[in-house]
Amino acid sequence: MNIIILSRNPSLYSTDSLLRAARKKHHYVRVLDHMHCDIHIESSKPCILYKGQEINNVDAIIPRIGSSATTYGAAVIRQFESMGIFSTLNSEPLLKARDKLSCLQILAANGIGVPKSLVSNNYFSIQSMVDHVGSLPAIIKLINGTHGLGVILAETKSNAESIMEAFYKSKQKVMIQEYIQEAKGADIRVFIVDGEIVGVMKRQARPGEFRSNLHRGATSSVVSLSGMEADIAIKCAEILGLKVAGVDMLQSSRGPLILEVNASPGLEGIETTTGKDIAGKIINYVEKNV
Repeated sequence: MNIIILSRNPSLYSTDSLLRAARKKHHYVRVLDHMHCDIHIESSKPCILYKGQEINNVDAIIPRIGSSATTYGAAVIRQFESMGIFSTLNSEPLLKARDKLSCLQILAANGIGVPKSLVSNNYFSIQSMVDHVGSLPAIIKLINGTHGLGVILAETKSNAESIMEAFYKSKQKVMIQEYIQEAKGADIRVFIVDGEIVGVMKRQARPGEFRSNLHRGATSSVVSLSGMEADIAIKCAEILGLKVAGVDMLQSSRGPLILEVNASPGLEGIETTTGKDIAGKIINYVEKNV
């Protein structure tokens, strides 16, 4: 097969792992920067140009779209879709999952447990939002933040209000979310490929830190899921239309609560923690569908 990996950096672990997995199966594979793809819109013959050359004879694409390139990355994926080329990630699921607010709304509307979350476009609603989130501390996070950036633990009401005021004045979109004390600074990443759980890890925040992102110094370990947790993780990916997904959940006294669903989950943490060839699973999924 002729496979294109859409990635801004071929040396990134996830991109390199996918490259090696595809070549191991004797596929021809290239890495193209989606931000350098030119979209040629025409009803009779849609195409994509890369550095002035039309892209031809492609069997499948594997998008690795970072948060800063979501809108244009989705447009490039959509163009490949209009050309009839198989993609491991479609444009609409990417947009749904990448918007934290929309993602939580969609999941909650489908009966999935999520932390109590409040969002407002009104600066004067800050006090009301803090009151309605319930007990403190509470989490305040940028809706467009990644890797734990823009996520703050507010210990008191005045602290929460001050933080939110600062974000609003800088025209940042934020949400306030209940803090799940019993999770003890840990969450679970469930990696799903084509409706199957292929890897699970627990991420534990370092001492004195509440964010469990590996980029923030958290540690990871292999963990088993309950039947309920596995079913919920798979359902989340299905609801959002994602065939490759990283579902992040908290274990709470109310049962599993979903923090977010990652449409372009990194491979380094899950592969090094579990020892599993997740990239190979993704290539197998491509082979099954092309």
